[in-house]
Amino acid sequence: MSTTDPADRHQTLHHDELPIDQELVENLVRRDMPWLADLPVSPVEAAGSTNAMFRLGSSLSVRLPRQPGGGESIATEARLTPMLSTALPVAIPDVIAVGDPGFGYPERWSVTRWLTGERPGRAEPGRSGGDDLQALAADLAGVVRALRRLEVPDTVGDELRWYRGGALSDADPEVRRALELCRTIEGLDLDLDRAESVWEASLALPGADSAGPDRWFHGDLVAENLLVSDGRLSAVLDFGAVSVGDPTVDLHGAWEILDGPARDVFAHELGVGEPEWLRGRAWALGIALCVLLYYWTSMPDRRDDRLAMARNVLAA
Repeated sequence: MSTTDPADRHQTLHHDELPIDQELVENLVRRDMPWLADLPVSPVEAAGSTNAMFRLGSSLSVRLPRQPGGGESIATEARLTPMLSTALPVAIPDVIAVGDPGFGYPERWSVTRWLTGERPGRAEPGRSGGDDLQALAADLAGVVRALRRLEVPDTVGDELRWYRGGALSDADPEVRRALELCRTIEGLDLDLDRAESVWEASLALPGADSAGPDRWFHGDLVAENLLVSDGRLSAVLDFGAVSVGDPTVDLHGAWEILDGPARDVFAHELGVGEPEWLRGRAWALGIALCVLLYYWTSMPDRRDDRLAMARNVLAA
């Protein structure tokens, strides 16, 4: 997890953010993919924190890592997309091509298919989402099941390891730092004493101090990485951090987008036991606290999503 003192945040999302603009994208596409050079390029307003995103015509998008080293995830995603697209029950953005560094930009970047749909809303504590959320819960469980069933390589390199696939206790220092610094955020309406108690209790859960068997996991199945159509899950986005490890973290998004009855459906469909479910809840709380701290002013939509996530955990 990454935490930053709110006083140290700037208008950019990261202290080491790479300069990216429309002219750069046009130049890179023209050089590496001249057959696409006539397509118009326009920035995507809802781009994420890991990659800047631009539309390329009506059916493609360009994704460029915002930070040094991000090109590794672009390459990993391109390598794994064929396997994932055939294994998952919903659409994912197929990688059309990967481009090289250039024009002062130091990372690899990609062109992917543009998928249509709407992102699901956030679940607010005490508010029912009805049958639609229960259908979404079953769909999301189907994605997690499919990932967990994928064959794991005999040897897993560092490029397929991420802290979110490790033991919950390994995240303890960062979560405690986030708790401490969240107390300095003016206007944060969250019971941080209760959050600290829930987190401490989670560290005593069975399996909290050791990672479970290696499985594939997405690591960030939250609203901004999901698309729905007619109330059903239609696509999962951003596989740049897909990894192998303990897949418990893939439960955490349920605390952001699902109400209580829908979370019950999600847990039942996956067949997870109470210790794993509560560890997933702890991941939701820890990740929410770190995101609140890091993106409090720079990404208000993400801040509000994770605030709902944390409040749902504390209301359970």
